[in-house]
Amino acid sequence: MTDPIVAYHRSLTTVDQAICEALRAEIEAALPDAEGKVWHAHPVWFLAGNPIVGYSKLKGDVRLLFWSGQDFSEPDLKPEGKFKAAEARFGHAGEIEIEDLRRWLQKSREIQWDYKNIVKRKGVLERLL
Repeated sequence: MTDPIVAYHRSLTTVDQAICEALRAEIEAALPDAEGKVWHAHPVWFLAGNPIVGYSKLKGDVRLLFWSGQDFSEPDLKPEGKFKAAEARFGHAGEIEIEDLRRWLQKSREIQWDYKNIVKRKGVLERLL
């Protein structure tokens, strides 16, 4: 059986595959206990059922999304959506600053909002860590 994340990568251009493979390698190294799966059509990693980080192909680039990223105090992560998510975008793998990515991934473990129970709480987020 093919890994769904590998299948996702195979659907991309060579340039986008390189970005996604680099992101996946760093995510899995930094969050070895996270469960990675394709969720809502793109790769996402979860800790204890809570979405932490994922990426998706957009029209012109690949978006890396941290569900709690607005609280990381990182100027290169831009707010995304109405909750606490923040993103970075990459047009090619060479744009990924590995030290920044590793720092963001460490913060993703330390700073979490409870998205797992957002429906049960009727849209209200609570801080986990």
